[in-house]
Amino acid sequence: MLLTGYVKDISLPVCNSSFQSLHCIAHLNEDISEVLPYLNTELGGHQYTQEPPSVTFKIHGRLITIHPDKIAINALESAEQADKILEWLKKEINDIWERRNEIEPSYKRAATPALLDILKLLPRTNCKKCGQATCLVLATQIMEGGKGPDHCPPLNEAERLKLEGYLNQFSLAR
Repeated sequence: MLLTGYVKDISLPVCNSSFQSLHCIAHLNEDISEVLPYLNTELGGHQYTQEPPSVTFKIHGRLITIHPDKIAINALESAEQADKILEWLKKEINDIWERRNEIEPSYKRAATPALLDILKLLPRTNCKKCGQATCLVLATQIMEGGKGPDHCPPLNEAERLKLEGYLNQFSLAR
C-alpha cells in the first residue's frame, strides 16, 4: 500500500466566495510522486507536469490534480462528495501502484480539443440559454471539461451528437 491516508481541508473558492461549489485539498500522509506517471496512463490524465510533478484529470465536470503530497479537487457539491472521490482515488492509487509492473508509465499530456473547433459546433447565437454570456464562454468551459453538449439547449440532436463525437476523441463528452 502506497497511500495510507490523508487530511482533508474543505473551503469555498477564494477568488469568488459567492460560488456555491467547494474546493478540497487533501494533504497526503505519504509522498506518492512515483505513482503519478502510472496514474496518468491508467486514468487518462489531462495534463502531466514533470517539474514540479503533478497530474490533472477532468472527471465529471471537475478538475482533480494529484501532486506528490496533496490532491486538489474543485467544483464539489459537499464534503461527502469529497470523501467519496478521495476514497476512490486512494483505492485507485494503491491499486495502480500494486500493478505498476504491468503498466507503461506516461509522462505526456493528453491531446485537447481546439476552442475554435468546439465553437464552430455551437450555434454561435449568444442566446444565453446555457447561462453564459456568449457561446465562446461556453466553448471554453466545454474545452476545459467543465461543461458538455447538454449544456447548450439550442443544439438539436444531430448537432449534439456531432459535438459529442468530436469531444469523445478527447474523453470530454459529458
